[in-house]
Amino acid sequence: MISVATIFDHAVTLALAILSLSFLVTIYRIVKGPTLPDRILGLDMLVAIAIGFIAVIGIKTGYTLYVDVAIALGLVGFLATVAFARFVLSRGKTEDDILSEAREAASAARRQAKAAAKARSGSGGMDTGPAAGKTSGRQDNE
Repeated sequence: MISVATIFDHAVTLALAILSLSFLVTIYRIVKGPTLPDRILGLDMLVAIAIGFIAVIGIKTGYTLYVDVAIALGLVGFLATVAFARFVLSRGKTEDDILSEAREAASAARRQAKAAAKARSGSGGMDTGPAAGKTSGRQDNE
């Protein structure tokens, strides 16, 4: 028969493994996150994972001081998230706005380049001036 202590040890080990996995996934999201709000949300999630680690270690060791540390970390994490949110709101444009403007500018530049290429190819074949029969030796490679 399996003892309660053995089940407890396995549950603590499993909880620490799941928290470690979530920590790694969150770090990936912070590094890869395409926008600043994604990164801020990742940092808030890191605070929650750290609180989870502290709680599991507190349960494993039996020290009640860890609960106070987890509460203090939660308060500091909340204040940091609020500060980051105020920063993002006060910035005006977000990275999404900047990216969408860049995409629009790139598509406008492509349209202009296509129109210029079409204008060049359309006027090049209709040249009926005196030099129309002569070749200049220059070939356009398009």
